Amino acid sequence: MTWVNQYGDPQLPAMVLLHGFMGAKEDWQPMMATMSQYFHCICIDLPGHGDNALVLPHPGLFSAAEHIIQTVNNLGYSRFHLVGYSLGGRIALHIASIQPQALLSLTLESAHPGLLSDDEKYQRAINDNNWADKLLSQPFEQFLQLWYQQTVFSDLSHSQRQFLISKRFSNHPKNLHACYRATSLSLQHDCRNVLNKLSCQSVFITGEQDNKFQQLAKDWQQALHSASLLKLVIITGVGHNIHSMQPYIFSNTLLSILRDDPIQ
Repeated sequence: MTWVNQYGDPQLPAMVLLHGFMGAKEDWQPMMATMSQYFHCICIDLPGHGDNALVLPHPGLFSAAEHIIQTVNNLGYSRFHLVGYSLGGRIALHIASIQPQALLSLTLESAHPGLLSDDEKYQRAINDNNWADKLLSQPFEQFLQLWYQQTVFSDLSHSQRQFLISKRFSNHPKNLHACYRATSLSLQHDCRNVLNKLSCQSVFITGEQDNKFQQLAKDWQQALHSASLLKLVIITGVGHNIHSMQPYIFSNTLLSILRDDPIQ
């Protein structure tokens, strides 16, 4: 499977890592020297990204989740730690919904659990359709420049923004367009109660400078009526895309969280 990279001893507990929109399996590479000492790391290109040309139906979040589960099962793993960033985190929540018994832990990095009102979903659909149109109608580099000007990336310096843009050219706009339309947040069900299905720990990691997702996580904890169902970890000095901007801090944080419990 060309859309999968694996690191570490296959006998170690499996860890599946899912990148965000326009990312790639290689995004996790800077963490692998550390993480692969403790886990067999499985980094997967999401549908429509990198080497994964799978076209999702519309809506496609559950199909994306089933595709990831099948990929991991085909590699010989029925249970695994699951880490997802942004879109990858939203897909991770759908994996948890489909196969809660498969998860050894769930770690979400800056991932939205779902919009709550029809009006929010309507407004998001308009916004996502506008971005989808730009993705096909504008030169890809111009689209990327606009994308990383969004408020959620406001913590990035010019050089950090250019670094991320340079990494995104391995993608194909038409494939991204299909994935973006199929996985729009406007199509996502509310996934907050998915955590009630899990017997493992669930963690939300967010950046100190990412006020939106920090607040989302706090509101989610309150909605669950139990902070023990969702542990919130806030990393100082960083915004939305923590693992790309601070891979060593992110990997060390992840290890410290997961190794508090016996590795299964």
